[in-house]
Amino acid sequence: MSNLLDLPELRGLSAPIAQIRIPDQLDVPISPRIRQIIDTPEFHRLSQISQLGLVSHVYPAANHSRFEHSLGVYRMALLYLRQLANDARFSSIIQGEDAELFLVAALLHDLGHWPFCHPIEDMQLPSVPQHELFANSFLLEGELADVLRSDWGINPREIVAVLSEKPRDTRGEILRSLLSGPIDVDKMDYLYRDSLHAGVPYGRNFDQGRLIASLCLNESGNGIAISEKGRTAAEMMVFARYVMFSEVYWHHAVRSATAMMQRAFFLIHAQVDLDRLFRTTEPQMIRQLRDCAASSPAGELLDGIFGASRRLYKRVSEYSFRDEPELYSRIARQPYARLAHWSEELARVLSHTLRRRVAPHEILLDAPPVQLEVQFQVEVFSSREGRYRQLRDVSPVVETLAEQQFDNLVKRVRIFAHPAIARDIAAHAPFDAVLREVTQ
Repeated sequence: MSNLLDLPELRGLSAPIAQIRIPDQLDVPISPRIRQIIDTPEFHRLSQISQLGLVSHVYPAANHSRFEHSLGVYRMALLYLRQLANDARFSSIIQGEDAELFLVAALLHDLGHWPFCHPIEDMQLPSVPQHELFANSFLLEGELADVLRSDWGINPREIVAVLSEKPRDTRGEILRSLLSGPIDVDKMDYLYRDSLHAGVPYGRNFDQGRLIASLCLNESGNGIAISEKGRTAAEMMVFARYVMFSEVYWHHAVRSATAMMQRAFFLIHAQVDLDRLFRTTEPQMIRQLRDCAASSPAGELLDGIFGASRRLYKRVSEYSFRDEPELYSRIARQPYARLAHWSEELARVLSHTLRRRVAPHEILLDAPPVQLEVQFQVEVFSSREGRYRQLRDVSPVVETLAEQQFDNLVKRVRIFAHPAIARDIAAHAPFDAVLREVTQ
C-alpha cells in the first residue's frame, strides 16, 4: 500500500505541488515528470483537437480540447489509485511501477486521436487505422518516447501494451478495467466535462465522490467493482450516460453535421495522405479537407459545416428500434459503403417521385455504426451479505438501460436532406416504402 501512496503524483493530491486549473475549478497536481510529458509536442497537439468536434454546432461552448480532458482523466486516475490503495487485494497485485504505468497511460489515453476521430473511425474504412494503434507512432519515437524512458524509466512499448493490446495477466486485466470498463477514469471525466461545456446538467447528475469511494476489486480479483454504498451513484451514472447520448452526442443536428462530414470524407479520402492528415491539428485538417474537396459535392458538404454560415442538412425522417424494429435492424450497423449506396438510391428514387433532380450527395442516411458501445456490467459487493452481485440484479434502472442493447435505445436511423429540398421531400416522399425498396 505504501508503494502506491508514496508516489509523488499521489502525494500531490494533498501536499503542496505545482497545479494546473481546469474547469470546473479543479486543480490537477503536476509533478516535474508529469510536466515533462505534457510539454512534449506529441501531447501538446491535443490542445488543438476538440473533444466533441461537431457537437459545438449545437452546443457552442462544447469546444473544450482533448488536452483538457486528458488532464481530467489523469486527475481521476490519481483519485482511483488513492482509493484502491486501501484495498488489500489491489495493492498486493498493483505495485508502484504498475501505478506509474497506469497514470501515464491515463494521461496519454487519447494520444492517437485525430480531429473528428470518432465519426471517421465509425465508418470503418480499410485505409483508416484505429486511433489506439495510430498512437503508437507518437509513443515509440520522438520527444515523448525519450521522456518516458529518461524521466519515468518506462519502455514506451509498455504503454502501447496497456492502451491497445489484450491483457496477458491479472495485473493487465485490472489496469484495462481502470482505463476501459463500465466505471473507468475516461467515462468519469468525459460525462462530467462534456456536460459542463455543453451547458446541460445530464452528465453531472451523479455523485462522483461517492462512486470513487466505493471502488474495490471484483470477486475474481481481475477488475473493478463497487461496494453497496456506491450503488445509487452507479445507477445515476448509467442514466447520465444514457441521457448524454440521447440529448448531446446523438442530438439530431449533431448527427446531421456528422453525416455531412462522413459523406464528404468518404468521397475524398482516397485522394488524401491519411497518415499526414491525421497528424494535423483541427484547423489544419479542416483547411486541408476543404482544399482537397474544392468545388466538388464534398466541398459543398464541408462548406455547410465549416463555411462562413452554417447550412446543416435537415432531418426528414427518423426510425427508432422501439417504433420500427424491422426497418431499424435492417439499416443499423451496416458498413458505411452500403449506407452511402442506399443514400444514392434514395436520391434516385426521390428524383423520380418529386420530378426534379436530387443529387446523390443531397440525401444522407445516418445509422448506428458497426462498433457497439461498452455495456455497463459491474459487480456490487455487499458487506452485510458478504457476496458480490451484478448491478443489473439489484437495480431495475440498470437492467432497463444497460442490459438491453444500449445502442438501440439511444441511437436512431435518420434521413437528412439538403435544406433546399428538405421541405418538398418531407411533404411528399413515402420514406418507409422507399427505404424498404432500396435496402432490399
